[in-house]
Amino acid sequence: MLSQQSGESGATAPLRIRAAGTAALVCLAVFLTAGAASSAAPSPTGFRTNAPNAILIEPHSDSILLEKNADQPIEPASLAKLMTLEYVFHEIKEGRLKLDDQFTISENAWRKGGAPSRGSTMFAPIHSQVSLDNLIRGIIIDSANDACMAIAEKLAGSEDAFGALLTKRAREIGLEHSTFTNSTGYSDPGLRMTVRDIAELSRHIMQTYPDFYRYFAQRDFTWNKIRQQNRNPLLGMGIGADGLKTGESDEDGFALAGSAVQDDLRLIIVISGAKTDKERAEEARKLLDWGFHSFVIRTLFDKGQTIAEAKVFGGNRSYVPLIGSGAIRVMVPRNGEEPLTARIDYTGPVPAPISKGQKIGALKVWRGNNLALDVPVMAAQDVATGSMSQRAIDGATELVIGLFRAGISRL
Repeated sequence: MLSQQSGESGATAPLRIRAAGTAALVCLAVFLTAGAASSAAPSPTGFRTNAPNAILIEPHSDSILLEKNADQPIEPASLAKLMTLEYVFHEIKEGRLKLDDQFTISENAWRKGGAPSRGSTMFAPIHSQVSLDNLIRGIIIDSANDACMAIAEKLAGSEDAFGALLTKRAREIGLEHSTFTNSTGYSDPGLRMTVRDIAELSRHIMQTYPDFYRYFAQRDFTWNKIRQQNRNPLLGMGIGADGLKTGESDEDGFALAGSAVQDDLRLIIVISGAKTDKERAEEARKLLDWGFHSFVIRTLFDKGQTIAEAKVFGGNRSYVPLIGSGAIRVMVPRNGEEPLTARIDYTGPVPAPISKGQKIGALKVWRGNNLALDVPVMAAQDVATGSMSQRAIDGATELVIGLFRAGISRL
């Protein structure tokens, strides 16, 4: 049962927000029976990873199974190429690019990203024309720097200019802690991401561009008569892996963004800071195995079900019901019951008029001290502007509350 703790000791009431403060807190005592305990299932609270930075999520519900330094800026190396790919996928979806468009491998792209660079390349000859489809495969499978540079030069004129486009696009899709200075992930003080942003980018790519996501599972690619293997070690482990990318930098070691599906459950793993490519592969597999065997998904609220009510200011009604964008689910441990605590944050009272579907705040759910879920909540219906008398009453109420708070703060 979901219940809100009331002001009276031991009493409970249906989950409703009746607060006029700037942030409404709702604590929930949630006990979900996840099924019979399994002695084979690892303890979720006792799990540890050697990776300095890591996050494991279930992308359908946005549940967080594990995070470690997930918001610490890192040098993403070739994982930054995922942003280059997202930008290209978006341009194709919008009709501004086509897969058969031809791109020139300039002398700069050839020298700095091609065969002479001795780095990751698809070995495209200097001044050759390569279709966008083949450039995409070269980036995904070969981690081709020459392919990235050819795209950057054609779409923006330079690496710096393309980096600015990537940063702008990152903000548009909700990546708040990622900045880009080039298309390749080459080391630069201004190029930074977090593993949380990389996981969100991975989720966005697979859910927004399913026709392109299948490219990430391709095991090899031949271009210019040179066959190269996909560098993602998870693809050959037989664990249901089908993406995404690896990276390596002097500053932050070996990194990986990966995803796998088992029994219709998909997980995304991002790690950074592994000391070797072997440790990277082992830690990623260990985290995925733990996630698949230790958790199951449970529904907290059905689609359209009212989660709470937010206080309204100046409306024709005093409260607006809040719902999720769909059903709200969370991953819970298999090994029995575990208490969850939850909170709805919003800045209130919310000024009218309010439109149905308008984002009001966020529902946050914790397993112990670990954030398990952070999803937006929105207005379930329109709220029109109230009469003059209703607005006057709300204004007077807020004035009294403001004076009361000011008095408390001086005590």
